Amino acid sequence: MAIKIRLARGGSKKRPFYRIVAADSRMPRDGRFIEKLGTYNPLLPKDSEDRVKMDMDRVQYWLGQGAQTTDRVSRFLEAAGVVEKKERANMKKAEPGKKAKERAEEKAAKAAAAAGGDEGDAE
Repeated sequence: MAIKIRLARGGSKKRPFYRIVAADSRMPRDGRFIEKLGTYNPLLPKDSEDRVKMDMDRVQYWLGQGAQTTDRVSRFLEAAGVVEKKERANMKKAEPGKKAKERAEEKAAKAAAAAGGDEGDAE
């Protein structure tokens, strides 16, 4: 059984509230879980200590049992100093897509052709 430490959403529409839970990875996001490990309230200010609350002893236990954390929960654990910080770099995020590159190349080719044509007329 693959255990994940992840967020389970609660709260009403547009008022999210999350439980940090240890759950079987095959279960739905808001479905059955093994144990509640803490809470996360994204509506509170970032410097509030009530924003993220976790039972660190139980989190350590589940990590020792081989539980995997989701990206958001691993960021919480990094901030708490429980796990070492991972290097996250999405180098392709700022890179334009294939179509945008093609359009840029066509535009550059037209500009070069227009610049080459203008120089011949000037002489």
